Amino acid sequence: MKKILVTGGAGFIGSNLIRDLLFSENYQVICLDNFDAYYSRRQKEMNIRSFGKDKHFKLIEGNICNPRDLMRVGAVDTIVHLAAKTGVRDSFKHAFLYDKVNVEGTRNLLDFARQHNIQQFVFASSSSVYGQDTQMPLKENGKINPVSPYAMSKFAAETLGELYSYLYGIRFLALRFFNVYGPAQRPDQAIHDFFDLALQGSPLNIFGDGHSSRDYTYVSDIVSGIRSAMEYDGSDFEIINMGNGRRVSLHEVVDLIASVCKRNVQLEYCREQQGDARHSCADITKAQQLLNFSPSVDFSTGVKAFYNWFMVHLSNINAITSRKVA
Repeated sequence: MKKILVTGGAGFIGSNLIRDLLFSENYQVICLDNFDAYYSRRQKEMNIRSFGKDKHFKLIEGNICNPRDLMRVGAVDTIVHLAAKTGVRDSFKHAFLYDKVNVEGTRNLLDFARQHNIQQFVFASSSSVYGQDTQMPLKENGKINPVSPYAMSKFAAETLGELYSYLYGIRFLALRFFNVYGPAQRPDQAIHDFFDLALQGSPLNIFGDGHSSRDYTYVSDIVSGIRSAMEYDGSDFEIINMGNGRRVSLHEVVDLIASVCKRNVQLEYCREQQGDARHSCADITKAQQLLNFSPSVDFSTGVKAFYNWFMVHLSNINAITSRKVA
């Protein structure tokens, strides 16, 4: 039975990954999370509440920026590093903090891996490293143009991983996630926020003209990709896109949400936000070749699945956000 460290394991992607790992009964999982105040601690506690009864699960409340907290982890076989300061827009206000957590914290984990001879390190990077005005679909060997402190911190962490892989033989896989959505999604992310506002009867803020587009990837497909990366042994360093390979416009997102929740939605158009790419779409050829990655959840199905989760957890969400959704 392999022992896996999942940093940020109480968050959106982390809790979905841990649930999948525990269900397989092949892993012992250590969740390291500091319950960062970027969004409610109560939601993260809700994400992992059911894991506490599993003898193969251990929660350590700690910070990747504190090497002493890492020493509490002990020996593991694989690190899946999902912990980060998230949010492109917020990074402009707190650039130093994003650098500290996303770069220094990753370096601490890489040092931990070096000291304990941990050979497999899977890192959650981001499509935001590609930046603006790049040719679609986005390829791993294409132009990199980070236009936010968040994106820059993710790119710097990738570079650190390449260095440690070269110097110390750590297998480092940087997975560039494309707009992940699904159950347990952060409340500030578009699909969660849009459903919340639509059900309240409040207007939805549309940044730009509504024609921007994103490659939305359902969380179960991302979890499948991470698990493949955990077992990959074909090379010591890789950067791999993980997306769905299809763009969905902001207007399409809004129309589907209105249809699913059967509400008329009001739109308020706002100027485009600094650091937001106008379009994103992943070339997933490399993921298909190296990890047998094959996203299976189309956007419509995924949005309906998120809505079902949202409605089941509505009372908890109301308590967490203080919004009252009808």
